[in-house]
Amino acid sequence: MSRYFRLQEYKVLFYRFLLAYLFYFLARIGFFIYNSKLLKVDSVTEFLILAYHGLVFDTTAILYVNALFLLCSIFPFWINTSKNYQKFLFYIYFTFNLIAYATNFVDFIYYKFTYARTTVAFMDIIKNESNKGNMFFRFIVSYWHVYVLFFVLAFFWVYLYKKVKVAEKVPNGKPAYSISSFIGVLVFATLAVGGIRGDFKKSTRPLNIIDANRYVSKPQHADIVLNTPFSIIRTIGKTSFKKINIVPEKMVEENFQPIKQYHNNPKTTPNVVLIITESFGREYLGAFNPNSTIKDFVSYTPFIDSLAQHSMIYTNAYANGSKSIHGMSSIVAGIPSFRDAFTSSPYPKQKIQSLVSCLKEMGYDTSFFHGAPNGSMGFLGFGNILGFDHYYGKTEFNNDSLYDGVWGIWDEPFLQFMKQTLDKKKAPFFSTIFTISSHEPYIVPKEFEGKFPKGTIPMHQCIGYTDYSFKKFFESAKKQPWFKNTIFIITADHGNITAYDEYYKIINRQAVPILIYKPDGSLKGEVHDLAQQIDIYPTVLDLVGYDKPFRSWGRSLIGDKKIVPYAINFNGNQYQFQRGNYICTFDGKKITGYYNKNDKGLEKNLIAKPNKEMIESGKACEAFVQDYMKRIIDQNLYYKK
Repeated sequence: MSRYFRLQEYKVLFYRFLLAYLFYFLARIGFFIYNSKLLKVDSVTEFLILAYHGLVFDTTAILYVNALFLLCSIFPFWINTSKNYQKFLFYIYFTFNLIAYATNFVDFIYYKFTYARTTVAFMDIIKNESNKGNMFFRFIVSYWHVYVLFFVLAFFWVYLYKKVKVAEKVPNGKPAYSISSFIGVLVFATLAVGGIRGDFKKSTRPLNIIDANRYVSKPQHADIVLNTPFSIIRTIGKTSFKKINIVPEKMVEENFQPIKQYHNNPKTTPNVVLIITESFGREYLGAFNPNSTIKDFVSYTPFIDSLAQHSMIYTNAYANGSKSIHGMSSIVAGIPSFRDAFTSSPYPKQKIQSLVSCLKEMGYDTSFFHGAPNGSMGFLGFGNILGFDHYYGKTEFNNDSLYDGVWGIWDEPFLQFMKQTLDKKKAPFFSTIFTISSHEPYIVPKEFEGKFPKGTIPMHQCIGYTDYSFKKFFESAKKQPWFKNTIFIITADHGNITAYDEYYKIINRQAVPILIYKPDGSLKGEVHDLAQQIDIYPTVLDLVGYDKPFRSWGRSLIGDKKIVPYAINFNGNQYQFQRGNYICTFDGKKITGYYNKNDKGLEKNLIAKPNKEMIESGKACEAFVQDYMKRIIDQNLYYKK
């Protein structure tokens, strides 16, 4: 009967699919081992339960990746069992599977920086990089063990595949063979549709990333349930920017007043220098960890700590995103990014009210500095949308002897270049710099090797170098006439690799510093209220006395008494909203959790018995996301009188 019903072929096909499941399981183990401190699984049993739930997501990914292989295997070509045809199937199988499989290994390392499985948005990050070859080589050198592990598992997969072969047979009775094959096609197609959707229920839409949260009690465990090929496939050609209508519009105004107008200060025109520091997480700075209870806490920023004594600092501040491209739009334009970067969405090419547009109205010269190759991170393109008058990058610096070989010009000389450029400008000016050196591959210029504490993680030495670069910049700048009439703001785009358990906690992964320094000493103090990147834009406008209405979801940190302090960002698959005594999580459709404000690890969900404050916090979170989506999609990011 096997000559008619192809039972041998189907058994081998089943075996080949089982191999895919086995190696996805092995990749899940590797993903967990490399990120165990972030994922916090309590037992082998708990991990196996998560892996079991991950089978449904593995099924979808495996079926998508193997669609062509499956079709070529089951369609009756009558030569299916021949050696040449089986060799053809072998190449199809491993070409698609190994490319997809390799993406899992990307997240062995990349997850530490983004706290989420990689999606197709990753391509938006690297497409603007002109030095992809150098970056790839550096990653091979730095993470050689991940590459070795991938190739070992790939060779093992090939070995197991070849252990079970299809015996060559010439089918007798082609009509019967075709009919039985047709039945097989229907069966496999039906199973494939169910596998891709997640089940066979009519009400079920195709399985999506957020569905992983249905199976977990800790939000970070959703990333164990998921796999990277699934996350990439499910986000191809899609955007998370969709309107929702959950709460009455009045709740938006009550909680956030998206159109603001301040009259707290007289109109003045001090220079404004905004420093966005690459990966400068709050945990590295002693001044931002007052009375720290962290055992053996060490600061790696002696200069910033000293500057903080003469500044207004916000010790409970958070980034609104997890990537560099999220940071620029959040800080300069007050537009946060959540699942997808706003700058990579279909909507950034619109008129956007921002620090740039408002300060230009007041006669400011505006400029953006970034020591990377021009256009890197998409900053040049977005800067043009915002309307910066000048962009200064690696091209304008024009000295590749000070290029770090990976990202751009070292921070110390590039900050000096910025200072020299500002010396030539007429006041008032607004200048933003995005630094680069405090980043993987965690190296410093050769002449500084051994100068800064190595600390306990590779990042610490880089933090010391960037802090030193700030010191040299301020020492040079304060000799210039423009210095005394300048407001300096220092913050970070996001955090980086962590040394202390306190900062492994989900909420604290996005903890960043916000420092405002005025040389005249008129702004000093330590504020412990919640703050966030999107507050910087309205704070600067309040400081300079901009008295016109403007669009902002943030609040002035020095004068807004109407908006209750809050912070919002996105981790993995959920919005995280902090306000008052609670933290709320929201998946875009429903509230998924309430947590005490001190439960930064989101370990004890209080949603079973919500109180009034929790519910109000949840409604506020929904209102924010509702207005955010509406304004972006309706191209209403500029206040119209």
